[in-house]
Amino acid sequence: MSNGLAEATALLALEGMLLDEQDWDAWLALYEEDAEFWMPAWKSESQTTGDPQRELSLIYYAGRAGLEDRVQRIRSGKSVASTPLRRTAHMVGNVMPAGEEGGVLSVKSSFNVHVYDTRTKTQHVFFGRTTHGLVRRDGALRIRRKKVVLANDCIPTMLDIYCV
Repeated sequence: MSNGLAEATALLALEGMLLDEQDWDAWLALYEEDAEFWMPAWKSESQTTGDPQRELSLIYYAGRAGLEDRVQRIRSGKSVASTPLRRTAHMVGNVMPAGEEGGVLSVKSSFNVHVYDTRTKTQHVFFGRTTHGLVRRDGALRIRRKKVVLANDCIPTMLDIYCV
């Protein structure tokens, strides 16, 4: 993939911006139909779970349909965890290539997301690392998989797809 790292960096920044702007349709359009979104839990101080089918995950969606369902619940206003919707500011950095196999470009990055709850007037910062698997579709990179390793997993009240 020519100029893949610069394009991947721009895609990761765009993903964060779309989440901050709550532009759910544009955010979902970044994902392939069979995209996996996974945030493993921690087994120990230094090891996360390794299989979302057999072990605990903080968040797991096996395809974009799961993400679409979550967005629908957020939009409905009936999700207690997301009403009112928190304000976020995503920062993505240290984007590095992590290999390419079978047309899937793997990139690693670090993130922090500032989250503000207007109801309780409290704020929290989530931070950690991500690995994105990206594919080229119709001339643009799209997300085939996203693995989020949340470093500060002592969660104050809630955690959702737009917090990472």
